[in-house]
Amino acid sequence: MPSDRHIVLFDLFGVIARHQRPGALAKMAARCHAPTDAFTTAYWACRPPYDAGRQSAPEYWTAVLRSLSVDVGLDVEADTIEELRLADIDSWSRVDNRMVAYAQSLRQPLRAVTEVALLSNIPSDHADAFLAAQPWLHTLDHVAFSGKIKAAKPAPAAFHHCVIAMRAAPADFLFVDDREENVRAAQAVGMNGHVFTGRDELAAVIDTWLPTRRPTRK
Repeated sequence: MPSDRHIVLFDLFGVIARHQRPGALAKMAARCHAPTDAFTTAYWACRPPYDAGRQSAPEYWTAVLRSLSVDVGLDVEADTIEELRLADIDSWSRVDNRMVAYAQSLRQPLRAVTEVALLSNIPSDHADAFLAAQPWLHTLDHVAFSGKIKAAKPAPAAFHHCVIAMRAAPADFLFVDDREENVRAAQAVGMNGHVFTGRDELAAVIDTWLPTRRPTRK
C-alpha cells in the first residue's frame, strides 16, 4: 500500500546529467591505437560488471584492452589504463544546470513532493568523482549509484535497493529515466514511471502525479 509520500527518483545521465561527451570514445580509441568502432564495441560489451560494482577500474580496462588484442603489460597498466580511466570519468562529467535546478526545486516547501532521490548506472570510481564535483547531490534524500550498491538497472535489485533504503512502498515513487527499458523495469516492481524527453513534459507529468497543492508555477 502506498503512503502519503511522493518520491521522484531520477536517473542521472540523459536526464539531470548529459550523455557522454561527443568524440570522447574516438579519443580513447586513438590512445589505444584501435579503430573507434572496435573500441566502442569493447567499451560497452565489457561495461556491465564495472557498472554493477563487480569489477574495479583496472579490471574493466584490462578486459577492454585484451578484447582489442592489446598486450596488457606493466607499462600499459601504469600509463594507458589510468589515462583511459580519467578520460572516461571526464567524458561523463557534464550536467544540465536547468535540470539540476528543477530537481532541487521539487523539494521546496510549497511543493507536494516530499523527497527527491537518484538512481544511476555508474561505476564506483566515477561515482566518487561525481560526488566530489557536484555538491548538489549531497542535498538529495537518497543517492544510489550502481557501482556502490552492486546492482545496475534494469535489474530489479537496483529498484528494490531504493525502496528498502528509503523505507517506502514502490508506489510512492515516480521513476524518471530516458531509457524505456529501465522505466518498464521500475513499473514491474510497482513504481510509477516516466520516459524522460524534456523538462517541460516532465514538469507536467509531475504536476499531474502530485496531490492537490497550492500553485507554484508562474
